[in-house]
Amino acid sequence: MTAAASSDADLIAAHAAGDPRAFSELVRRHRDRLWAVALRTLRDPEEAADALQEAFISAFRAAGSFRAESQVTTWLHRIVVNACLDRVRRRNARPTVPLPEAGPGEPVSPRDAMADRETQLVVQRALQELSEDQRMPIVLVDVEGYSVAETAKMLGIAEGTVKSRCARGRAKLAKSLGHLRNPSADANVPGGAGGWRGVPDGRHGEGR
Repeated sequence: MTAAASSDADLIAAHAAGDPRAFSELVRRHRDRLWAVALRTLRDPEEAADALQEAFISAFRAAGSFRAESQVTTWLHRIVVNACLDRVRRRNARPTVPLPEAGPGEPVSPRDAMADRETQLVVQRALQELSEDQRMPIVLVDVEGYSVAETAKMLGIAEGTVKSRCARGRAKLAKSLGHLRNPSADANVPGGAGGWRGVPDGRHGEGR
């Protein structure tokens, strides 16, 4: 069986047994999604890249201790989340949200593209204003689509804690992003618990 056809668990076992290609295949298979988690969490491409590199080094070294008590993807995400949390804790100043660089050429629909970009920046800022303990569950459950149980394992906290932190985080997001649900309303008017444009309401994540 080729590396590409092997399961994640097979690749971890092969890597632990000394196969020099197995871990590279595992990285190739999951790098994009892990990068997305790191970037959404840290909101800084350089920080995210460094965190992801640290996570892969940790996973490379710890692969021999993997006991298949969870899926390999969950295990990898837990390592990435921990690497991101470590970098957040090391920050001395409050992070800022980098503005995206304009790409070449004009968009087909400049107004729509500008509105979408502004919405994304507003959502990113709102996420960044959440406390660390609320932002991480929100990113994993509402953005990445992980279940409450999987998120609890990744963060090393109880499922009830994940639910309560998500609920508090969603309430804050609803208040700061309420104007996206009703553009004509005042931006400071509290909204509901979800359903604003550009951000999933996360209700699918509860009760999994």
